[in-house]
Amino acid sequence: MRAFKRAHAGYGEQKIPTAAHASYLINLAAQSETIWERSTQTLLEECLRAEQLGVAQVIVHPGASQGAPLKEAVWRVAKALEQICRGLKRKKVRLLLEFTAGQGSCVGCSFEELDAILQASGESRLGVCLDTQHMFAAGVDWTTPHGYAKTFADFDRVIGLSHLEAFHLNDSKRPLGSRVDRHARIGDGHIGLPPFRRLVRDARFAALPGFLETPPLDNGDESYKVGLDRLKSLLKQ
Repeated sequence: MRAFKRAHAGYGEQKIPTAAHASYLINLAAQSETIWERSTQTLLEECLRAEQLGVAQVIVHPGASQGAPLKEAVWRVAKALEQICRGLKRKKVRLLLEFTAGQGSCVGCSFEELDAILQASGESRLGVCLDTQHMFAAGVDWTTPHGYAKTFADFDRVIGLSHLEAFHLNDSKRPLGSRVDRHARIGDGHIGLPPFRRLVRDARFAALPGFLETPPLDNGDESYKVGLDRLKSLLKQ
């Protein structure tokens, strides 16, 4: 913990944004009381660890309804978030709901579903993280000029841009509307570079952090530098 804090403090006033991704095993929409309680407690613990480290955000997938009605799943997610936020009290860490790809019975694959969770919980600590691949997989076509404008107009209308606090920047191995969570390196998938050019040049999001979750290079090395270099180059074109 001390080593992480020293390394992060070394950036001075230009501290790089930090976020933790909660465990994929967490299911805040679980119908099993045991799984729901364990998921709620685990996410609270992850938020408390992030607070100790000085990590600003914890990003979580809301969970899967497992066949239950969507309204009930939304209520269970909101109830869990209320409990977690009460446990955090004066802590600073932010808890962000991630837009999901729509696999199986996963909740949170539309702006309306995320808004329903936010409204039901009523917690000011919560925000949204938009994953570019997940939106594409869920059928949100943000890749064309018209689609890009419509996507963020819809987000602002349904949720409000003030609630958008981070991006996951990923290309997609699967086509639009596949409802499959499969990331590709920036520029190497079905999304391509032009949509990312619009995104990184959008002044509305200049202060928001963007995190890469891309697969390794063919030689096994991490692809993050390649992705960052490509994204930075789009700012100059």
